[in-house]
Amino acid sequence: MAWEDTELVRGLDTLRRLVAEALLAPALSGGPGMLAMEAVAGGRTDAGGPGGGSGYGDADLAASSEEDEAERTRLIALVELARQGDSEAFGLLYDHYQSSVYRFLFYRTRSSTLAEDLTSETFFRALRSMNNFRWQGKDFGAWLMTIARNLATDHFKAGRTRLELTTEDMGLHDDATEGPESTVLAGLTNEILLRALTELPSEQRDCLVMRFLQGMSIAETAAVLGRSDGAVKQLQLRGVRNLAKLMPEGLRD
Repeated sequence: MAWEDTELVRGLDTLRRLVAEALLAPALSGGPGMLAMEAVAGGRTDAGGPGGGSGYGDADLAASSEEDEAERTRLIALVELARQGDSEAFGLLYDHYQSSVYRFLFYRTRSSTLAEDLTSETFFRALRSMNNFRWQGKDFGAWLMTIARNLATDHFKAGRTRLELTTEDMGLHDDATEGPESTVLAGLTNEILLRALTELPSEQRDCLVMRFLQGMSIAETAAVLGRSDGAVKQLQLRGVRNLAKLMPEGLRD
């Protein structure tokens, strides 16, 4: 697990700061905390791109969240080829999306082994259903994440197992930052934060994992959860508030 990943570190830092602000201003009504939340709520936006002439009639709805235009075009073209049965194209899609799917499943399970198994099953099901994939204006990665989320939910329902996050190697370096929340941030380690995530209601937890630890946009998260953009923003807000309530007593004084 690449805990050094820049996007992951950045997401954890943002989440820690939002929780710190919630601890300092629990109501989150106006003020800097709400402004920070609204700034994060914007997130990345889905960017469309040209679809292939596949005959599915949805080429104008092809979308990708990649920031680089050339990469957006490449991924959309690969999806078009893959749903026409091109196995090599699907293999390239696997190379691109495997790490993000695995990371999400890793947060939802106790072990890397289970996450690897569920990741493999996710792509197996995706391959089997490629001819049924429709753009509908959402990123292909969001479709994969929906499959992964459903598999994880089914697994834990079947086993009646409590979902937990691993705490291996969570001790990322936590630098205190300038500002009134610096004291709280110093005590709010990533290990404490990630442990607290396991206590959240599943939908709030998934929302925060996708938004901050996966770096997914509001639109992408909404597509996976089957919610509106506004509902995802509310889930994010409630999740941060509830995380603040789960912090150790010393941080909530």
